[in-house]
Amino acid sequence: MKTFLDRLKDPTPMIYDGGFGSQLFTVGIALTNSALANELHPDTVIDIHSAYIEAGADAIGTNTFVASPLHLEMAGKDAAEAENLTRQAVAHAKAAVEINGNDVYIAGSVGPSPGAIEADSGGVDFGIANDAVRDAHERIINALAEEGVDFFCIETMFSAKEAAIAVDVARKTRLPIAVNMTYKYTRDRRTKKVIYKTDWGHSAASLVEILAEGEFSDGDNLLDHVQILGLNCGAESRREEHTGMPYAINGIQQLREAMEEKGINSRRLMAYPNAGMARLDGNQQTYWPQAPEEMSPYLPELIKEGAYLIGGCCGTSPAHVKAFRETLSQLE
Repeated sequence: MKTFLDRLKDPTPMIYDGGFGSQLFTVGIALTNSALANELHPDTVIDIHSAYIEAGADAIGTNTFVASPLHLEMAGKDAAEAENLTRQAVAHAKAAVEINGNDVYIAGSVGPSPGAIEADSGGVDFGIANDAVRDAHERIINALAEEGVDFFCIETMFSAKEAAIAVDVARKTRLPIAVNMTYKYTRDRRTKKVIYKTDWGHSAASLVEILAEGEFSDGDNLLDHVQILGLNCGAESRREEHTGMPYAINGIQQLREAMEEKGINSRRLMAYPNAGMARLDGNQQTYWPQAPEEMSPYLPELIKEGAYLIGGCCGTSPAHVKAFRETLSQLE
């Protein structure tokens, strides 16, 4: 099996997995923190990973999106369990890969802090201290690296500044790094141009600039340590046409343009959107409306825009990943 860096040299696009937390809900597991499933429901965690591998995923993400001590504290759990839950998560991902016998890469999932950070809020009265954010990322990232993930997937970032802090921590492990932001629709009142921005006002161009300027890395250009840039999830709550695959296509186009403006060429692009806008059914249960057969036909356009690693986030299932794999196979 090639190293992940060598695999990135292959022009053939890769398939990432789908939503993990939403799959836990699908099988009836509702927890205050989904990382607790690593300890409480290990067989289910392995089964979900296995289902994505069987569906055709080339890479899967560990169940560590909210394993951070900051998230555990919010859930009323012991923050000291963060490293242990993280190590269990990697073990479960490895078990699924071994069971299926496929060549599959394991991404160490690194999620955002549970709220605004000091760097964005202007202080600690309303924001989480930068030092606390860095410490939390260090604990998760170092545990993931020690347990042998193939690369890091820093994901669902609302703050490009927090993404920079996480990258600064991750680069010290010398493992490949993917950075994915979560955007929603905004429109420039003057030019009328649609610009995707995060809840903290960061666009794709902001991400490129903040990573490059080195504010959170002692002046070092963090883009030198990032192999993949992209987007995932989708924070849009009003405009259906800017969710799911249309969101991914527009977002990747804006990211590619931002990179081109800065003369950045040698990065792979990643996209894994939600299955549409979350809704509530008659029983007040959350569901996502975009079915596999609705999302998969967008793959050719998404790849044309430059996406290389493609999967799904909330509401996407192994059936979605299977449809993505089948569509990709037809394009090869």
